[in-house]
Amino acid sequence: MFDFIWNLGSFIVALGVLITVHEYGHFWVARRCGVKVERFSIGFGKALWRRVGKDGTEYVVAAIPLGGYVKMLDERVEDVPDELKHQAFNRKTVWQRIAIVAAGPIANFIFAFFALYLKFLIGVPSLIPVIDSTQAGSPAAIIKVDGLQRVMAVSGKPVKTWSDVNLAIVGHIGDDSIDFTVGPVDADSTTIGRQYQLDISQWKFDPDKQSPISALGLGIFRPQIEPIIANVAKDSAAELAGLQVGDEIVSINAQPYTSWSSFVTQVQQAIDQKVVMKINRQGQQLLLDVYPQTKQDASGQLVAMIGISPTAGQWPQAMQFDMQYDLFESIPAAFNSTWDITTLTLKMIGKLFTGDVSVKSLSGPISIAQGAGASATIGLAFFLGFVALISVNLGIINLMPLPVLDGGHLMYYFIEVISGRPVPEKVQEVGFKVGAVLLLMLMSVSLFNDFSRL
Repeated sequence: MFDFIWNLGSFIVALGVLITVHEYGHFWVARRCGVKVERFSIGFGKALWRRVGKDGTEYVVAAIPLGGYVKMLDERVEDVPDELKHQAFNRKTVWQRIAIVAAGPIANFIFAFFALYLKFLIGVPSLIPVIDSTQAGSPAAIIKVDGLQRVMAVSGKPVKTWSDVNLAIVGHIGDDSIDFTVGPVDADSTTIGRQYQLDISQWKFDPDKQSPISALGLGIFRPQIEPIIANVAKDSAAELAGLQVGDEIVSINAQPYTSWSSFVTQVQQAIDQKVVMKINRQGQQLLLDVYPQTKQDASGQLVAMIGISPTAGQWPQAMQFDMQYDLFESIPAAFNSTWDITTLTLKMIGKLFTGDVSVKSLSGPISIAQGAGASATIGLAFFLGFVALISVNLGIINLMPLPVLDGGHLMYYFIEVISGRPVPEKVQEVGFKVGAVLLLMLMSVSLFNDFSRL
């Protein structure tokens, strides 16, 4: 229940900020162009708060936080007194109308830059991308891993973190190949690494079950897991059997403990079976009978679980760093990050239409809420990065040439620029209806994907 409330609260905060930014873009430019704004609303439905400003605009916060709008004086919508007609939206030049409509999405891009600027000022604890193996039969199997290897670049672009690697791989979904440059862990910009071209023409992966990194076959280096219990879940099989935090696992079913992965495999296979664990507790060895509980994993398979987690080893200092910049260095870092997110989003939309990316990858409000809650839990810098990502996506989606979106209005206005006369009202009305149906279909697919992931 707490997770639900936290995710919902984080979602409302994130969406509220992004909607306010978007609508304020329209509002600010409309006022500069001499248009009278009658209402500035964040949300739809019943007003929870309202106030009329000195400028005559009614400011509203409504009950349904899934959008917002700026209502401008417009003769196409209502009768306008003669003395106010010069303030009507429809009386403005086509370039002024273009500026007003485009200001919303542009505000989203500006806000994304600002959020990322703050993120880099605050700093993000990061790990350099180091691999210790590759999976046989995978696209990455051609990479020769001699000890630990650092991923230096993907398709010629330098990468500093696993997040950079992940975004670079995602951008190549549907391509025939992807280039990797790897080198020693202490590699820097002057190091010449080994280059490999991975064949991904037949590569497929399910984003709901695995990350692009693991699906490609890259074995991420992780510190050795210690066989010391760090957490015992409440009401779990482990708690019922008497296992405690700090217990050291010695053996399971008389087989000596060798690694955490093999231990997990043994437990998961013990469906409807007892497992006997030998543990070391403060120098005393004990034998405990544990009766695993059966649950479904992410793929729907039944597995046995006992409800414990181990103690993670320490990351080497050489692999850790803070991605933090000063007041001036954060400017190009934020610009480059905003540009990377924008180009990646455009690539994914293009590949969605070509079929290289499945519609199953579309996410709706539930997935966004989960992402908002998860990033907010980690820290402010991560939440700012997540909000920037959604802000860029919101800006791009609104620029799509669907008549019900800002991009559709812009399409009509540019036709007016070229033809010298407005698009007929009847044509616009038909376009709005078609756009509404297409947008509803898109939202339905996104919601279906969300519910299927629950």
